[in-house]
Amino acid sequence: MQGSGPRQSMLEIRQLTKRFGQSKAVDDLSLALREGEVVGLLGPNGAGKSTLIKCIVGLLRPTQGEIRLGGYARGTREARRLSAYVPEIPQLYGMLTVWEHLQFIAGAYEVSGWEGRAEELLSLFEIWERRDDFVKGLSKGMRQKLSLCCGVLTDAPFLLFDEPMVGLDPRAIKNLKDLIQSLKERGKTLFISTHLLDPIENICNRVIVLKQGRILADGSLEELRRRLGEEQASLEEVFLEVTADV
Repeated sequence: MQGSGPRQSMLEIRQLTKRFGQSKAVDDLSLALREGEVVGLLGPNGAGKSTLIKCIVGLLRPTQGEIRLGGYARGTREARRLSAYVPEIPQLYGMLTVWEHLQFIAGAYEVSGWEGRAEELLSLFEIWERRDDFVKGLSKGMRQKLSLCCGVLTDAPFLLFDEPMVGLDPRAIKNLKDLIQSLKERGKTLFISTHLLDPIENICNRVIVLKQGRILADGSLEELRRRLGEEQASLEEVFLEVTADV
């Protein structure tokens, strides 16, 4: 449980720009996430969500700007150990088993006593019985479930999810929502990029809406409703209003 003192910044981004040729995928973007926040990153296709997350985790080099995690510069050992990333397309090794993936992640993040937590996660996503199977034989949905298990097993204080619900069946989406809620209660900082709005509406305490690499809106759902003068609007309705004709 978090203490009563002021929360520190987990992520600070200042004037971030990422160009691909003459096109700006992220355009002079600045934002900060505090410890314990659960933030939804929303936007239409091509808004720059995945590019932004890949810049944060170090898979893309920013054209300009600064990114710091927990006060450490992006790419440093200290920053990398603070965060874990679940990509939109699982990056797994076909010739390792499900259990070997978790064993590898536990070793990389120096997680002690990980076996019980690994069993709990695999059971939650109903792949415990496949723990000795090679990943090459898993379906797309099962690979996504394993990728989620690997990310959460790190016990990193900052978790980044890029479209984590894509490929999941309704039961798995419900289980993921419950898992995110439990991580929230443990004080983890979560940054969730998604185009599926309904599942996160009651989980995120803040949403950021991107379009063409720029922030159109940033605040709690209640704050965004007040700005639009729509006190009963759903997250989907807020999103459509914010991104219309911009």
